[in-house]
Amino acid sequence: MILPALTEATSPLFRPVKYSLFPPLGLATLAGYLSPDDEITIQDEHVAPLRLDDDPDLVVIQVYITSARRAYRIADRYRARGVRVVLGGLHVTSLPAEAAPHADTIFLGPGEDTWPRFLADLAAGRPAPVYRSTERTLAGLPRVRRDLIDRSRYLVPNSLVVSRGCPHVCDFCYKEAFFEGGKGFYTQTVDDALAEIEALPGRHLYFLDDHLFGNRRFATALFDGMRGMGRLWQAAGTVQSVLAPDLLEKAVDCGLRSLFVGFETTSQENLREQRKQQNVGRDYTAAIRRLHHAGVMVNASFVFGMDADDGTVFDRTVEWAIEQGVETATFHVLTPYPSTALYRRMAAQGRLLHSDWDRYDTRHAVFRPRLMSPRTLEEGYWRAYRDFYRWSSIFRSAAAQPDLVGRVRHVAYSAGWKKFEPAWDLLIRARQMRRARPVLENVLSGLGSAGGLEPPGGRVEGVRRGGVEGDRRAGGVPAHQVDHPLEQRVVVAHPATDDDALPRPLAQGGGDHRLDVVAAVEADQAEPRPDPVLDEARPAGVDAVRHRPRVPRAGHPVRVQPDH
Repeated sequence: MILPALTEATSPLFRPVKYSLFPPLGLATLAGYLSPDDEITIQDEHVAPLRLDDDPDLVVIQVYITSARRAYRIADRYRARGVRVVLGGLHVTSLPAEAAPHADTIFLGPGEDTWPRFLADLAAGRPAPVYRSTERTLAGLPRVRRDLIDRSRYLVPNSLVVSRGCPHVCDFCYKEAFFEGGKGFYTQTVDDALAEIEALPGRHLYFLDDHLFGNRRFATALFDGMRGMGRLWQAAGTVQSVLAPDLLEKAVDCGLRSLFVGFETTSQENLREQRKQQNVGRDYTAAIRRLHHAGVMVNASFVFGMDADDGTVFDRTVEWAIEQGVETATFHVLTPYPSTALYRRMAAQGRLLHSDWDRYDTRHAVFRPRLMSPRTLEEGYWRAYRDFYRWSSIFRSAAAQPDLVGRVRHVAYSAGWKKFEPAWDLLIRARQMRRARPVLENVLSGLGSAGGLEPPGGRVEGVRRGGVEGDRRAGGVPAHQVDHPLEQRVVVAHPATDDDALPRPLAQGGGDHRLDVVAAVEADQAEPRPDPVLDEARPAGVDAVRHRPRVPRAGHPVRVQPDH
């Protein structure tokens, strides 16, 4: 199973930490459906060079828009040797006609229903060329094959997904195209989610869900069940969910310490144009103040290039974020992804500049903005990053925190994220990312000053799970010393992608039904290895791309067992 590297993640200089954050959970989830007798390999090109000289029975490749060209070359190379190849993910679902010539089978939409069907058809010797998802449920998911993931290569190996999709509909989002034909938002059962959390070692967790707070009833029960686990975690939520009464408090009580929030723009006109109704009329300042007073750091997302944006939007946005005391910010150039409402609108207006998917990375202007030139848009994007992460900006923003601990933590987190790339690179290359986890946990916890990781009295009295009171006191042992079962459960959203999921293989013919499965996954970045087939010259006019920070979508959890 393969996750090919995103084009922007293949810089020969450094491998930024953002590309070594999370393992490919989509592929690991698909691997859970395979037989224990099958030989399975997961390759993530963001953290290690791909090995393409093997002879597997099946190759599963997860495809994103900026990894599509490379994914197709990898697929063509395997198919030329007679190996069966399947492709899935966001880009395949958006442009199936483009992907189909490079695969024996393609998967459209999430893979929880289609992947098992494919495996059964493959075993029967009649796999179909296309599988389209229609049934949406996370009930009965197999254990995520975390044993196939090299934890030493990732800063946050304890990432997980307990829901799929999002309850909102924004014009620039892939969600509607990917989940077409079925539910666009659904969750695991609370008991399954808690069982997966309990199985993870250490303290820190990162929920990669698009919107962990999207189903209030589920989120409330999940947070109630996590109380007393001693976790530290990060996640993604909306302004609306932050302002909702009681929900944030429950999340903080069970360990929330950092939240990714999609502000996107301070313009009400832009919000309405992109149908981001959940932000319209919301008080951004109140949301940030509420998070900070609860001890939660803010990772704010902003998008430049909407129709009400002119050349002043960059400086105005950065200044606003600094004044609000935002710890980290992720900036993007508005990008019309294929099959989205934004793409259709731009195409109808004749504003798209090209279809070079390598440049659809939210760092390049691939359309004509209304109130500025494409060059102004790109230059403003880069200037926003430089200005926000200047040392003077970091210290000025930290001064907006409500107390000294918050100010120190702000500086440590913001500077650690953007000011020490060479140090991160050394850790990545030495495969010592695990040594940075205690530092991350310490910063998240308020540099050792935060309460709330244990219930009052520092003891775990009892945690309600699925309506059943479970005694987790363990004889009065502090929460961080309570052992957790080693069973695991994780969910995948799409078949074959980093933002989605991927598929797996089955052997056929002969008496030996052992399956050799290879998954090619393009993650965020790995040491590039020259390859005459895969590293062909770029099209004329396409410059080298360096990767932008991927939008962090979830949080870091607190662990109860030693992290090995």
